Amino acid sequence: MEWLNYHHLLYFWVVAKEGSIARASVELRLAQPTISGQLRQLEQVLGDKLFARKGRGLALTELGRMVFRYADEIFSLGRELLEAVRGRPTDRPLRLVVGVVDVLPKAIVRLLLEPARKLTHPVRLICREDRPLEDFLAELATFSLDVVLADTPVLPGAQVRAFNHLLGECGTSFLGDKRMAGTYHRGFPRSLDGAPLLLPGAKSTVRRALDQWIYSQQIRPAKGVALILNMPPAPPSEAVAG
Repeated sequence: MEWLNYHHLLYFWVVAKEGSIARASVELRLAQPTISGQLRQLEQVLGDKLFARKGRGLALTELGRMVFRYADEIFSLGRELLEAVRGRPTDRPLRLVVGVVDVLPKAIVRLLLEPARKLTHPVRLICREDRPLEDFLAELATFSLDVVLADTPVLPGAQVRAFNHLLGECGTSFLGDKRMAGTYHRGFPRSLDGAPLLLPGAKSTVRRALDQWIYSQQIRPAKGVALILNMPPAPPSEAVAG
């Protein structure tokens, strides 16, 4: 594996900021030939020139501008690392990565995550909803995720050590067109006996709860008419809020 010499990168970064090797030598307290030699070695590693002569000073080439952007971020992160270790606050946003099961309504997810967006320190919020709950829990174990929002708790037999927190509850609504609503509204819920129902997929928590409720109410949907709603897998998605 080829490694970058960060001393060379540092010298380049200072020269780019100061605009000349002479001024950089004062900042770095190094002789100009030493800095020039280090820059040449860095250019050899990168395969092209980083500076072009412009009058008495130096101007960044196209490659130089790209390398400078990376170097600026690298050394900014280095300063933030030292400040974080010393307990000083940094301006870098906190990063919160959340796994969201796709059955949760987006409006509810937004309400649950609203406190994070109201923190005094800026937060970079990343929401992922392209995986099943089992995969989210595996990512939680490897610290790829910070939290998972789901409609079901982690089962006792799960191989992942996680903690469940009940964040809220809501009821279930039955919807239908005007004619059906008028027909089945009277005598609800017994009126649903023999009615056609469009239900969530069998593996969802909502479906299991509905099955239990239907059984407790001694309701039998219309035989051969009840439909099972199996949602196709959504394409990979990631929502980012800064």
